[in-house]
Amino acid sequence: MTRIPLMPKATAVWLVDNTALTFEQIAEFCHLHVLEVKGIADGDVAQGIKGMDPVSAGQLTRDEIKKAEDDSSYKLHLAEPKVEVPEVKTKRGPRYTPVSRRQDRPNAILWLTKNHPELKDAQIMRLVGTTKPTIQAIRDRTHWNSANLQAQDPVTLGLCSQIDLDAEVKKAAARVERERKAAGETAPPLGGTLAPSEETAGTPAYSADDAERVLEEEAEAFVDDGYTTDDTNAPDPDSVFSKLQNLKDDLAKDPLQQAEDDASPQEPPVTEVSDQVSADDIFKTTESAETPETDEAGDNDEDDDKS
Repeated sequence: MTRIPLMPKATAVWLVDNTALTFEQIAEFCHLHVLEVKGIADGDVAQGIKGMDPVSAGQLTRDEIKKAEDDSSYKLHLAEPKVEVPEVKTKRGPRYTPVSRRQDRPNAILWLTKNHPELKDAQIMRLVGTTKPTIQAIRDRTHWNSANLQAQDPVTLGLCSQIDLDAEVKKAAARVERERKAAGETAPPLGGTLAPSEETAGTPAYSADDAERVLEEEAEAFVDDGYTTDDTNAPDPDSVFSKLQNLKDDLAKDPLQQAEDDASPQEPPVTEVSDQVSADDIFKTTESAETPETDEAGDNDEDDDKS
């Protein structure tokens, strides 16, 4: 008789939170799948389940946990029970499915028939807890809700455990292998879902001559569009780079110095005056300066006479 700890998921939650055991060790001790234990560690599985201490419950000892933490290949063993509980004999029948999960059974059946067609109806019935007519109706697409069905993993829906699903798939694979050997058929190639290249490779769409002709036509179309490689209007690289150098020099100047240079008033140009000035020039300048005064005085005298 295989003994498993009480409340396996709650025990796994406690071991994940309070020990340094590996996922494989916890999964083997609690009879869970490794991915399920990883989901517990990530918080995706067993949400809201309070962890149960197996040490206080008498199912595990501190020394056993210490040994497993020191050696990752060590397997945990349940402590010997103080009270022998007789085994309860249960009748084998279809798996009980909660009422809240029963509407998900057709989706799980569709997923199993799609992804594991080797499973027999009896195996699907054990996994999901359904009936043979329902499975046959979903296979034949005669189910009353066949148009709205969506394939969903029964493990994700909570209808079965990953361990049970893997066990049924292994049984079905072994049965298919026995039937194949009995029929004398050869084993299918590993990963041989693709056809060989000799079957898929056909005549190429273009031959070498056709390819050359297509290239010549494209070159002629280029020339017809007016595109030529010898463009006389192409810019000179030297002039372009010289302009870029001038822009860099302008940007390299100090902005404060540039602003001061722009704001400073420009001095008028200084004209050089000859040191040698003649006397005639001096007299001409004086006469030109006195002439308006005499004219004004004469005008004043005329006004007085008139008055």
